[in-house]
Amino acid sequence: MKRVNLSILLVSLLFVGCGSVNTTAPTTTDRVEDSSEVLKNDNKDILNALNLARSVSRDCHDGKGIVPPAKPLTWNSELYASAYEHSSDMAQSNTFSHLGSGTESDITASNNGKGKSYFYDRIISNGYGNYSALGENIAGGQQTLDEVMKAWLASPSHCANIMNSNFEEVGVAVIVEEDSDFGIYWTQNFGSK
Repeated sequence: MKRVNLSILLVSLLFVGCGSVNTTAPTTTDRVEDSSEVLKNDNKDILNALNLARSVSRDCHDGKGIVPPAKPLTWNSELYASAYEHSSDMAQSNTFSHLGSGTESDITASNNGKGKSYFYDRIISNGYGNYSALGENIAGGQQTLDEVMKAWLASPSHCANIMNSNFEEVGVAVIVEEDSDFGIYWTQNFGSK
């Protein structure tokens, strides 16, 4: 069964982009004055923003042309847990990558005795098994849900993940760490079973 899942994962990775909004760290003056502002969004707000984006045809500028609307996503607590783990790891270790930091805050890698975790390791480790497709988007420094959605939709690989009709579920986490380079870390984990 693991060999089948690994094969599915490898095929999924060929067709499903995993992207990161590659921005430069904001300066201190660009930071949210009240860091609690970014945390006012609840899961429903985030899910609504994603489903609004998926509700219309769009060109992600990824070479596939205009793609039709995709079915609405549903919230998944396991995908949220993996997204939370990764946003926390990036914030605590002051790193920005799909690859876990390899530090103590990279919980999945620490628990599994690996050097660093991959996004699919974190998703599986947080209980999301028997999947058919997985994906991840990350972002850093965006101060509002609107700002991060605009950044993700302007990026071909992020937009492709958001519009991917193979994805049925999502979990999104945002962590604020004012003493880090980006200050705010966003992770979206997508999946289908």
